[in-house]
Amino acid sequence: MTASSVEQVNRLAAWETRQAALYRVLPYAGLALGTMLAAVAPAPGGISVLPDPLAAGLAGCWVAWFVTLHPTWVSRRPLMGVYYTGLMGLAALLVLSSPWFGFFAWIGFLHAFLVLRGRWRLAGVATTGVLVATAQSAGPPSSPGHWLLWSLLVLFNVGVAGGLSWFGMVGERQNTNRKRLVEELAEANGRLAETMRENEALHAQLLSRAREAGVTDERQRMAREIHDTLAQGLTGIITQLEAAGQARDRRADWQRHVDTAVALARESLTEARRSVRAVRPEALESARLPDALAELTRRWATINELRADVSVTGEPHPLHPEVEVTLLRAAQESLANVARHAGASRVGLTLSYMGDVVTLDVRDDGKGFAVTDLPAVRRSDGGYGLLAMRQRVSRVGGELTVESEPGVGTAVSASVPALVEGPR
Repeated sequence: MTASSVEQVNRLAAWETRQAALYRVLPYAGLALGTMLAAVAPAPGGISVLPDPLAAGLAGCWVAWFVTLHPTWVSRRPLMGVYYTGLMGLAALLVLSSPWFGFFAWIGFLHAFLVLRGRWRLAGVATTGVLVATAQSAGPPSSPGHWLLWSLLVLFNVGVAGGLSWFGMVGERQNTNRKRLVEELAEANGRLAETMRENEALHAQLLSRAREAGVTDERQRMAREIHDTLAQGLTGIITQLEAAGQARDRRADWQRHVDTAVALARESLTEARRSVRAVRPEALESARLPDALAELTRRWATINELRADVSVTGEPHPLHPEVEVTLLRAAQESLANVARHAGASRVGLTLSYMGDVVTLDVRDDGKGFAVTDLPAVRRSDGGYGLLAMRQRVSRVGGELTVESEPGVGTAVSASVPALVEGPR
């Protein structure tokens, strides 16, 4: 609840407390004043049914029992109807005995607001107006002039009291609405505070999960990059050094294999550093994707002494960097698998630009394998390549398919959305 709402609730509560205190104190003050004046200056011609002190005491006990001693009875409407009827009856006895008890009869205006509702409140105000007019005219009318004075006083009292009663009911209705609105606002503020606490907990949970997801994603990225750079580079270096060991008697071949191993080591180191910094491969920094694929294939063919051809269909155009990296890494992994497993004599790469899709196909004429044995193939060499390739392609919304049969070679196809390169 806001500070202004709390202040408004406190102000309304304080006003209701003061009002309730007045309603409970003023009847006794009116009785005391009327009894004192009736004793000091008795009015002639009064109609006395009971001695004034006895009637005043009975009226005080009536008010004390229903209002002072049992304040919670105010909400019991039928019982309060009995109370107000008795109050008016006792006030009428006192006014007929002495006009000075008009000071007590006037309490009927206040208690009509306290215990009555709706049209009954107006009826109570009218009855009180008649009693007060009777007291003001020094008793019941006994002559035409007296009747006229009494009628005018009744009209004045009922009119003024009725008007005040009307405005009082309007004010009471407004106060009730205001209290309801304040309570609803307090309830809404409570729900909002609870929601904010829940949101804070949810936000903390989301941050924790986002950090965990970020760590997992970065680990997967680094695993893919290590495989595509260090693992493949080290495999090439080992192959070249083994070839150099076999050609130690042939100085020229030995030197060529060693130089190739050194070049692969330097290239792998450069790519590893770029991967750590999450920078795109150097081949794509200085050339377009078709040219980078052609250079990659040429170098691979030279190192592995195999024939490899690259063809491009469609109209080449710049793609999003992530898409180009995905296709370049797919080509690297496919060529590495051919060198390690296929036993092929020829490899063909086709890069196809087809509207909203770009496809890279890598085909070899090697020994092939049963596609149903693909998981076993991955486990047997401890490799991460096909899984990393599939993850890369999926991350950009693409699809990777592998087709192969024993004795007829293998075809790997990576199809990705042709996302264009954004402004730099």
